[in-house]
Order: sequence, then C-alpha cells, then structure tokens
Amino acid sequence: MDFDVVIAGGSVAGLICAREIARNKNRVLVIEEDYEIGTPEHCGGLVSTRGLEELGVIPFRKTLEHLIESAEIFAPNGNSFSINSKKQKVVEISRRELDKQIAHQAQKNGATIKVKTSFQELTDKGIKTNEGEIKCKIFVDARGVSSIIHKDRTGILPSAQYEIYADWIKKGKVKVFFDKKKYPGFFAWIIPSEEGKGKVGVAGKGINAAETIEKFLGERKNYSIIRKIFAPIWIKGPIKKFVDGKMVIVGDAAGQAKPTTAGGIFSSGMGGLFAGQAISKFLKSNNTSDLDEYQKKWTAKFGKEFETQSFARKILERLDNDTINKLFESITPEIVKEISEKDDFDFHTRSIVKLLGMKTSAKTAGVLISGELKKLLS
Repeated sequence: MDFDVVIAGGSVAGLICAREIARNKNRVLVIEEDYEIGTPEHCGGLVSTRGLEELGVIPFRKTLEHLIESAEIFAPNGNSFSINSKKQKVVEISRRELDKQIAHQAQKNGATIKVKTSFQELTDKGIKTNEGEIKCKIFVDARGVSSIIHKDRTGILPSAQYEIYADWIKKGKVKVFFDKKKYPGFFAWIIPSEEGKGKVGVAGKGINAAETIEKFLGERKNYSIIRKIFAPIWIKGPIKKFVDGKMVIVGDAAGQAKPTTAGGIFSSGMGGLFAGQAISKFLKSNNTSDLDEYQKKWTAKFGKEFETQSFARKILERLDNDTINKLFESITPEIVKEISEKDDFDFHTRSIVKLLGMKTSAKTAGVLISGELKKLLS
C-alpha cells in the first residue's frame, strides 16, 4: 500500500505528527524499529500538565504517575536548596504508557503503526525499510538522537539511567546533583515514580556512563536495579533545517530537546504537532512553502528560550566546583520562593538566572564574565 506520509520513529514527536496528519484524512504510516511502542524508555518522564494539555493529551491514570512536590538541588560540597514545584504542576509520567496513549490517538484518527520495521534509506519514490520499499510523498524522520549523532557529535553526551527500587527514593521529591568533576557539563538525578521506586541517572562530557552511575549508586547502598538504559542525549539545541526537500525532521532528531536538561516531551511534541499541521496543509496545496511554516512556528515558540538556555549552558560549563559551591551560598530564600511561585517549567531560563544569584549578588557575578552576564540578562 502507498502512503502520503511515512514516519520513522514511534515516540512522542513522531506519533503526534502522525495523529495530526491522519486527523485530516491523509494516509500515514508510523514505523518503529523496536518491538514495542514506548520501549526502551530513555526519558526521565517529567512534564508540566499545561504542556500535556497543549499537546492534546489528557493522561490516563496508568500514564500519570504522580505530581512532583519539590526539587532538591545539591552543590558538589553537599549543600542544597529545595524548590517547591507544586505551582508548576510538574508530573512524572510513564513514557511507555504516554507513547502508547498517543499511538492510540493516531490510530483512531486513521494512522497505521508497525513495529520491528526500520528505516534504511530514501528512494526516488519513498523509502526503503527492512521489509521492502514503501512509496510516500513525505518522509518524517523522528528517530531521535540516533539520527542526529552521525551528523554532529559535539552536542552529544553519554548518559545512563537505571530504574531501581530503593527506600531512599521518596515520592514527589526530585533530586539533582551538580559536580563538575563527576558529571562535567551536566548532572546526576533521582526522579521518583512512587515511594521506593524511581529513575536514577547520570550524564556528562566524556564520562564512562556505566562506571559513573555505578559509583553514584554505590554511595547510597540498599537498592535493586530492575532496568538499565544507556543512551546518548543531545544538548546543542535545534538543527539548522527542519525541512529538507520532502524530508521533515522532528523531535530529538531535529535537536528539539532543552539544552539545559535534555528534556523534550513538550518541545519535541510541539515539533511533531507543528510538523503534522504543516504537512497536512502541504498535502492539500502541494505548495512547499506550507512545509516551511513548521520551522517558523516552532522557532517562534521555542527559539529565543533555547538560544538563551544554550548561552546559560556555556557559562555553567566554565564553572569549577569551588565556584558552583559559592553560587549556592549566594542563593537566598527570597530567590527560592520566587522560583517556587512561578509556573515556568517549560520555559525556565529566567529561573536559572535567578538561581545563579546574578541579579542579587555582586560577589557571585564577579566570578563570571560580566559581558556574558549582561547578554544573558538582556
């Protein structure tokens, strides 16, 4: 059977794209190389309820794990502060169930989904897969970081995430650990799924992810590992072109994950949504300028935020552990309270600036490059 659109990658971005295309009665096929939609689960699973609503998803009970109450952030010397995240309405969701829920939305709209089917190459009339050739008018690359890693390795960090049982994991309480020596350019994290169960992860420039996460867990004792995932993450921001002829790129494959945290449920999902709408318009008009609307809409929504996040990342990467410890000392209860009262989980650059104490502490600002600070705050 021929299709109007074939989408490679059955994750949030690809499935939402399929849902939107099928909504307009177009023939769309999603191919997923793994044996199951939602597997393996690379993601930490944090997203705002507002973000899910904008993506057109009201989570099922089995999709929505629980509301995150707080995030405790640790300096290398062990000092920490805690942000109350209740007002931000951040939830921990099961990505396996979320992906399946969106797949069901796409299928109900008329999309076809096939697993254990992998993209191999573009052809004159469509694409070639491990099961043969498929004709299509548009090909959508939603294969994630695996698609971008061959084009540019400078934005890639190795990471590991284990799902574990441990009595020191507390429901609703996220923990983040900064240490330039252990996790250069990134951090370690604990994200609860429920009381006594959650995801523990590490990422960093040039690290051995397996050794690093084992050391992290070894410092905590009393745990049981039930799943191990090793996967690269992308922190360099969006690629230059989301549309290349009749190929459209969405999600992590387009670099639509946050440069600060590599989280991308909302930003990648919106990429899929905008792409699906643009492709639907193109299939009706056959005007290639309609495809360009996708990148314009995504950039209008996320471009400035991602640009500033990337700049903040460059500053943070320059800091050594002593400087990070000093920054934590400068964070006042007033700053923490202000962050806690903001609903900005999906657009959090100003929160990063406040947490660094840049607006309130001349001592803190002095350890950084003043010209760059002015640009970041402008």
